[in-house]
Amino acid sequence: MPSSNPSAAALSVSHLSVAFQQQTVLQDLSLSVGSGDIVCLLGPSGCGKTTALKAIAGLQETQTGQIQILGKTVADGRFNLPTQQRHIGFIFQDYALFPHLSVADNIGYGLRAQSKTAQQARIREMLALVELEDYAKRYPHELSGGQQQRIALARALAPNPELLLMDEPFSNIDSQVKRRMMTELRTLIKRSGVTAIFVTHAKDEAFVFADKTAVMMNGQIQQYGTPAEVFSTPASYEVARFMEAGNLCPQADIARLFDSTVSPAAPKQQGYALFQRHRIMVEAADNGIATLESIQFNGRGYLLEVGLEGLPDNNWQIEVDQLPACQSGDKVRLSYQGEPILF
Repeated sequence: MPSSNPSAAALSVSHLSVAFQQQTVLQDLSLSVGSGDIVCLLGPSGCGKTTALKAIAGLQETQTGQIQILGKTVADGRFNLPTQQRHIGFIFQDYALFPHLSVADNIGYGLRAQSKTAQQARIREMLALVELEDYAKRYPHELSGGQQQRIALARALAPNPELLLMDEPFSNIDSQVKRRMMTELRTLIKRSGVTAIFVTHAKDEAFVFADKTAVMMNGQIQQYGTPAEVFSTPASYEVARFMEAGNLCPQADIARLFDSTVSPAAPKQQGYALFQRHRIMVEAADNGIATLESIQFNGRGYLLEVGLEGLPDNNWQIEVDQLPACQSGDKVRLSYQGEPILF
């Protein structure tokens, strides 16, 4: 096998396929991750994201394709390098700290081949990184959830991994403190310089925590880019729907719902259009074909429930920045600033 190449991508996955009992779980999956990036594998349950993470970790054999870490091939369908030889760190969903070991001993668990002096120096370094220097002698049950997460990170980083893998790292955290903890953990990972891949089904985690997001569906990556790119310019109807990027309607219905200037010259009868919420204008109009059903303040602006005649899904939820000059029960006219995204 080739030796590690520091100038190569931190992780390169090429045409990867995985099947269980003749059922394809991953199909022709390719991904390239730059050094120091935090990348999210995002998608609904059953899309293959956890299988992809396990394949990268060496916990799942692959049928075809290649996985390289810093230019070193660790799987190619013919061989599968053992996990312990891949130089990766792993943070499990439940952190998996050893309850009978102190914080210091948990962090030092992967350093047992080093001298005691080297181990103690590295443990002190990791405790300083996660800002828990005074907790070395405590046990996991004496820590808060956030502190346990930090110790799990310290333990994963202690052996200097080339890649950090995280499986649903925020799923067990109360929503009220999750955003703060995501920000703190992201800062710590960036400070360490390690490249990280994490799996989640929660879009807000991708927005806050990731540099780039790979949206997965049916065992394939549908779109790869920054969270802002994926949300603002989804590549397909399926991505737009999953990301909740705006209001989707059949292209054939655009002309009778909106001003004719936003209607495509040749609408596709089977195609869809995405109208981003912040660009929709809602105005009271006696001849409007829509009815404003409700208005709700959401902290950023206003959510409008609009009933539209003749559509399979009668109600749209439209987000606007300012309260429109109309009220529930009014007939309204919809217009759009710019052009919708067509699929």
